[in-house]
Amino acid sequence: MLRVWNISGLWWLLPLALALAGCDSGVRRADLVVLNGTEPESLDPAIITGQPEMRLVSSLFEGLTALDSEARVIPGMAERWEISPDGRRYVFHLRRGARWSNGDAVTAMDFVRSWQRTLAPSTAAPYAYQLYCLENAQAYNEGKLRDFGQVGVGAPDDLTLEVRLRNPTPFFLDLCAFVTLMPVHLASIERCGEDWVKPGRLVCNGPFMLEEWKINHRVRLRANPFYWARDRVRLGTVDMLPTSQAATAFNLYSVGAADVILDKGLIPTILLADLRGRPDFHASSFLATYFYRVNVTRRHLANPRVRRALGMAIDKRRLVERITRAGELPAGSFVPPGIPGYEPPSGLPFDPGEARRLLAEAGYPDGKGYPPLVLLFNKSELNEQMATEIQDMLRRGLGVRVELKQQEWKVYLNTMDKLDYDLCRSSWVGDYMDPNTFLDLFVTGGGNNRTGWSDPEYDRLIQDASREAARDKRRALLLRAEKLLCEEQLPIIPLYHNVGIQFYDAARVGGIKPNLLDMHPLQFIHRLDRP
Repeated sequence: MLRVWNISGLWWLLPLALALAGCDSGVRRADLVVLNGTEPESLDPAIITGQPEMRLVSSLFEGLTALDSEARVIPGMAERWEISPDGRRYVFHLRRGARWSNGDAVTAMDFVRSWQRTLAPSTAAPYAYQLYCLENAQAYNEGKLRDFGQVGVGAPDDLTLEVRLRNPTPFFLDLCAFVTLMPVHLASIERCGEDWVKPGRLVCNGPFMLEEWKINHRVRLRANPFYWARDRVRLGTVDMLPTSQAATAFNLYSVGAADVILDKGLIPTILLADLRGRPDFHASSFLATYFYRVNVTRRHLANPRVRRALGMAIDKRRLVERITRAGELPAGSFVPPGIPGYEPPSGLPFDPGEARRLLAEAGYPDGKGYPPLVLLFNKSELNEQMATEIQDMLRRGLGVRVELKQQEWKVYLNTMDKLDYDLCRSSWVGDYMDPNTFLDLFVTGGGNNRTGWSDPEYDRLIQDASREAARDKRRALLLRAEKLLCEEQLPIIPLYHNVGIQFYDAARVGGIKPNLLDMHPLQFIHRLDRP
């Protein structure tokens, strides 16, 4: 029996929530309705960074490769490829029948120009560094090289893309499935400017097209008739509903106004103990870490001893047992367990006595003279609960006062980008199955660094690892880098490693499978209760 949960008196939000979902608007319900998290920041593959946006963009666009329902690399726009013996040259052969949603052919030059756009300094793509494995890509992105013809990508003809890497990159085929490397329709961007991502103007090459985007209401996707594998797509329409309120989201799901919850943050943590035994509860490990960034450009956070003190004063086990409640692991490392061949470091222990000693050594005995810390987080019940608990831990353990600052998603992202915070809630989901997808975030000037931290030794270790072909030596370099990050310098404070949770009725919805990237491509999801 479906049940509407009365959470802290929020039952009165349900009629509004149903209206937002379009349940009383007279619009025909989509074949699948998904609760997707916060309102999307953008649908431009070059500039998005959040998981809600990536779910949408991965449905609208497709790269040279793609991921299946188990997050395995499969052919995408490229039907096949060859790799040179030294691992530095790739030749991709594009599908002859691949089309954009307006009927134009997808060509190799679309990839060349799209990658050039992503790397252009004027684009300011946070993920531009994902293309640094190409010859001269970093120099072009940093403005040190103006001739894009010297970057390691070219199109000898419409159906052939040649890629030259500066070093062997074992995860390059995984990268080719990532949103930042997906092509965009440049003619539409040139014609429409910033409005190119709007319904009726967005031209895409993925399994779905953008039919409707009503802010804080829904994003409706419709199957793309020009998609090369159209017979694979078994959903005609999909509605992606934005909400950051767990109570509202779960009530929507409970009354049948939504079919799937993909974001664990949309599950009220107070209910998890009761929900874990339900048949529609699905949980599995995946590569993700919930952590706090530390703005090291602030004078009172510039000393690593202060940052280590903050980290060692937080009881992470208490956080996962009292707040998250889904079997999450307390995190000492940034890289989660589970990547084959890599064992992350243990990180710093919970040790309030040592934390107080370090803070006193830095000149703030019992927190005396230490200014209040501003803790930034995006609007979410889970984030607020975590921030409140940590606020209390730092006050009790160190005598440090913490002020909480909650913002909506887009405002929060902008505030974080400008380093207008002391501590900032963050999370990171691995983009591919390698420690590098976590560790290369914090190189000097990295688009996703967002801490102001710069360490020459760390940069050297990440650079050396990118050049090292021997697996054991490469992993040793990455391990040393992570120890520097999580045990010595601490520009971030890892808190816990996530557990992926989805809610859906497996008798009604098929094609969602557990995987370490927590990726669930819509083109592989289908209804079991309809013809």
